[in-house]
Amino acid sequence: MSLYWLGTQPGVGFPDPESALDEPNGLLAAGGDLAVERLLAAYQRGIFPWYSEGQPILWWSPDPRMVLRPEDFHASRSLRRTLRRGDWSFTTNRDFEGVIDACAESRPGQEGTWITPAMRRAYVDLHQAGWAHSVEVCRNGQLVGGIYGVAIDGAFFGESMFHRLTDASKLALWYLCTLLERDGFAVLDCQMHTAHLETLGATTLPRRAFCELLGQCCTRLKAWQPAPISEALA
Repeated sequence: MSLYWLGTQPGVGFPDPESALDEPNGLLAAGGDLAVERLLAAYQRGIFPWYSEGQPILWWSPDPRMVLRPEDFHASRSLRRTLRRGDWSFTTNRDFEGVIDACAESRPGQEGTWITPAMRRAYVDLHQAGWAHSVEVCRNGQLVGGIYGVAIDGAFFGESMFHRLTDASKLALWYLCTLLERDGFAVLDCQMHTAHLETLGATTLPRRAFCELLGQCCTRLKAWQPAPISEALA
């Protein structure tokens, strides 16, 4: 089966996500660009870019899809104890570039990063346009954890998270879910299944059901403006 190639001219659409390959799971198309308009169109249809340096842009829509309902986030007893220590601070969009750069750092057992320079520029552009957001977790004034992703209407599409201290990425996800639940978001997209996300309350949905959910909660190009931290924890 030949792979669908996107053109670079404006207005070129994506194929039906249901036409994605079974192996590798969810590979849908290649080519195109990472312009803000194309990325927004992709996310609204349950499609995201993911590729390595030297490859063409690859577009994915895996089946099943890992999702987390914000109200279903599971905070373990140990995580709650960590949170109660009271020496953490949480912010949103304070240091988006610091978060994405930390997510791009190499990790044990991982060769390279999918956050290529082109991907970094694309998500910084999305952030500056009001669509991409970050949560920062700091301790003693130092950035120690965080998460970033794209928010459209009632859906948040998580891209990556990191930690430099134990549980810092879990705290970032907890704080993000707190904000999303308060603001009426229906779903946090986690893309691919991992056992770690499952322990935090994430579940899987068939791709068709996920796309139907987006059709209900992601119908408008409505940007998100997270409220200050004091309001979020009130």
